[in-house]
Amino acid sequence: MGGSKAEEKPAGGGGGGEDWWCYQFGNKDALIVKSSKKSPLALRMVVFAMTMICGIFICTMCMKQLGSDSLSRIVKIEVAEQLCNKSAILHSEVHFVHYPQPITYSRSECKCTPVRFFAIISSQRSGSGWFETLLNSHMNVSSNGEIFSSKERRSNISSITKTLDKVYNLDWNSSASKNECTAAVGLKWMLNQGLVANHADIADYFNRRGVSAIFLFRWNLLRQLVSQLANNHDRYLKQLNGTHKAHVHTAYEASILARYKPRLNTTSLIRSLKQVDDYTRDALENLKSINHITIYYEDLIRNRTKLLDVLDFLKVPRSKLVSRHVKIHTKPLSEQIENWDEVYNALNGTQYESFLNADYRI
Repeated sequence: MGGSKAEEKPAGGGGGGEDWWCYQFGNKDALIVKSSKKSPLALRMVVFAMTMICGIFICTMCMKQLGSDSLSRIVKIEVAEQLCNKSAILHSEVHFVHYPQPITYSRSECKCTPVRFFAIISSQRSGSGWFETLLNSHMNVSSNGEIFSSKERRSNISSITKTLDKVYNLDWNSSASKNECTAAVGLKWMLNQGLVANHADIADYFNRRGVSAIFLFRWNLLRQLVSQLANNHDRYLKQLNGTHKAHVHTAYEASILARYKPRLNTTSLIRSLKQVDDYTRDALENLKSINHITIYYEDLIRNRTKLLDVLDFLKVPRSKLVSRHVKIHTKPLSEQIENWDEVYNALNGTQYESFLNADYRI
């Protein structure tokens, strides 16, 4: 319709034995489409081979570049250490002295200031928050907080070591970060934040990298339990203007949070205290190979000169340490537990009897 029919060409024409179709519309030239019967396998193999060669070349160049960068960084660190005078450092302390080369800034004139690596290892409601603010009041100490409260950072040992590397390379940015003359850098780490679960790998990392540990715990596990229950209570009620605060900076805020008097389950109380005690003891046993100092919250409360032992351990100059934290629970336990008589009867005569009367003056 509207044009002549397609003419059929006999086989053996200019196609050289190939099938072809010619469609002619009106007076226009014919459009010829040829389909080769030859297999394209050879062409495909050539393309595949070229692709593989290019891929291998690109990967090789990338690996060389990465290797070059890593080697360059190692050389820079070694050169920096060689240029710094270590004659004043005892041979036994050399492994714990470091000269980080951060990638986010230059330490410039402080590049030869030796840096100690540390971690405050503790458990919830053991005074670690207060203790860390004391350390951070020192002009040469930077403790970067509870970094592993984030589950992503402690999801596996690879994530943990990657985070630790960033902290100890002075590339972790937080409100606690000091100037480039930091002499001790670390973090706060709770036992249940991947530390106990990966204790062997972490102990190996600390020993290999020359990281020291400050073990901070409480003698009185009953007081710790009261503090935990009160903190959980406020987490849900948010008593301070609709916000939850684990630590406070005014006596007024402390008085509000201290009003809550938990009622303890005396049936499971001894078992609960034993579980916490065993958990802590096992952790200390598994981590004892690390260079460490062990301190207790109650000792710090009674005798602030204990803080000087920590500064000496970190090999930083002694100075006065201060904190804005205000203690929440200051009253005797008998005034802070709703069913005190039941608790007293449950613990009296047991291995935890000392918790009942071992109060301290604030």
